[in-house]
Amino acid sequence: MPITPPTDPPTTTTTTTSTPLRHRTSSFSAPATALASPVSAKQPPTSASPLPVFNSSSARKNSISKHRPPTTPLFKSDSSSAWWQSLMTVTNNKARKGNSWWRAVIAIVLVVGFVWYMLPDDSYTAVGVPSSTVDGEGEKVEYKKGPGVIAPGTTKEKDTAPVSTTLANTEGLTSVHCTLGHPGKPLIQYALMVDAGSTGSRIHVYRFNHCKESPELEDEIFLPTKPGLSSYPDDPEEAAKSLDILMDLALKSVPVSLHKCTPVAVKATAGLRLLGQVKSERILKAVRHRFETVYPFPLVARDGVVIMDGKDEGVYAWITVNYLLGNLKGSTKHPTAAIFDLGGGSTQIVFEPSFIDGDQLAEGEHKYELKYGDHTYMLYQHSYLGYGLMEARKQIKEYMWKLHREGSDVDTSDKIAHPCFPQNYSEPWSALGESAHSPVELYGTAAGHAQCRTITEHILNKNKECLLTPCSFDGAYQPSLATTFDEHDIYAFSYFYDRTQPLGMPSEFSIKDLRILTDRVCSAEVDKFEHVPGALEELAADPTYCMDLSFIYGLLHYGYEIPEDRMVKIAKKINDVETGWCLGAAIAVLDEVSWCEE
Repeated sequence: MPITPPTDPPTTTTTTTSTPLRHRTSSFSAPATALASPVSAKQPPTSASPLPVFNSSSARKNSISKHRPPTTPLFKSDSSSAWWQSLMTVTNNKARKGNSWWRAVIAIVLVVGFVWYMLPDDSYTAVGVPSSTVDGEGEKVEYKKGPGVIAPGTTKEKDTAPVSTTLANTEGLTSVHCTLGHPGKPLIQYALMVDAGSTGSRIHVYRFNHCKESPELEDEIFLPTKPGLSSYPDDPEEAAKSLDILMDLALKSVPVSLHKCTPVAVKATAGLRLLGQVKSERILKAVRHRFETVYPFPLVARDGVVIMDGKDEGVYAWITVNYLLGNLKGSTKHPTAAIFDLGGGSTQIVFEPSFIDGDQLAEGEHKYELKYGDHTYMLYQHSYLGYGLMEARKQIKEYMWKLHREGSDVDTSDKIAHPCFPQNYSEPWSALGESAHSPVELYGTAAGHAQCRTITEHILNKNKECLLTPCSFDGAYQPSLATTFDEHDIYAFSYFYDRTQPLGMPSEFSIKDLRILTDRVCSAEVDKFEHVPGALEELAADPTYCMDLSFIYGLLHYGYEIPEDRMVKIAKKINDVETGWCLGAAIAVLDEVSWCEE
């Protein structure tokens, strides 16, 4: 008689999910386990489909897999699978024999404990992104290492050694020229220079590398704003706030980690000096206070906020131009270029004269000995306060008023003819200071360059006593450019560039070319400018072109005595970097102090 196998009780499937332990960043699920339920003798028989008959543990496993979603095995090796199947077989057999389902629970707990023991839980400290704090240090980023995760800075999963925990102050800042800075120098160094000029203020954000001992410029960001500090003679606080837009650019441009080691200086030029000592000092004090209390950048200790001496302004501009031209590099001393800078309140000249027959540069304030790199440069420099373009306009208009009033046979009406203005143009004029007078009307006669030049040459004061010969103008000693600097380049920038380039002048022209340009402008020969984009609109909108060009020509040829056949180069930028004194001043600041210590 055949023996009928005993019928197994109904089976339920339970899925258990582990609770995250020890603040783990990920959790895992234990495998679903079939638990045998005891059958009561009083339990009514079920009329459902026949229960499956299990002849072996493997058959039971196959049946369960058909009634539950597939799960990802915790272990992938064959030995692990066999171990699990053996455990489940023992558990099921005992459950059927003694209805002791709680033994299966114990088995599951053992499995969970075994899995937890096998999973690594190492902590790693890795270098993160630059900190948002202004102390220049990096921040630590904690990584919890879980299964299959390799923390940054490690090479294998079980490596538990921590990586560096401090971020260098140039982390994330790279240079295309080198990967490491010169010993004792940071790889990247920023410097901020604010040029507080007479007509407006400008900021230069310089980025240098220290691939070599001396800093090398990599990039410059430039932003101007108007009006200048001198436009707030009675409101120093507003004058200081007018620089906020410039400093906002600095905050965005300099990496936060380098803020504390990025020096800043504010150097005002002639325009602020003309306000007088009391008003200018109040403005400078307000600027210093705002920079020290609002912004994280360290102010330069010596002359951090100051009205710059005219001789420094010229020498810094000379450094800028010759640095950008590459004349200051290398162990061999190269010929250098002369610079002519025309600002709003003053003009500067700096060059390195060469003497023959035992002559030498006379002693005096004009003599400037500059040591740069391995070489010494004996420079002539002079700054002419009151001879910037804006001040020259005032002097020319004032001279016309004096000429009108002082001549006994001159009409004493309130209308004064002006040879430098175009026809059908007039403007009111009232002098300030000691020459204050009631307003008069200046109207243009378009008399031409020759008559306008007569006025501009007069204000250069060539007849002033020359105490130390030879002199240029206004009684200032100057070695002759024709004899001591007859071969090397002359660079002119600022207003020299701004008043000639829009009219189509090339980057290099002779003094004679400048005279021809001035003749055409003063004679209103507009057809000569039709081919220059925007030139006609420029001339129509600005009635001061004839006066400005007449002064510029007179300054170079009559004042500085540059021969008409001499070539002059004009430049706003050299190698895509702004000319002027700011870069030279920034280089000098970096040369004095090591700002970013390694």
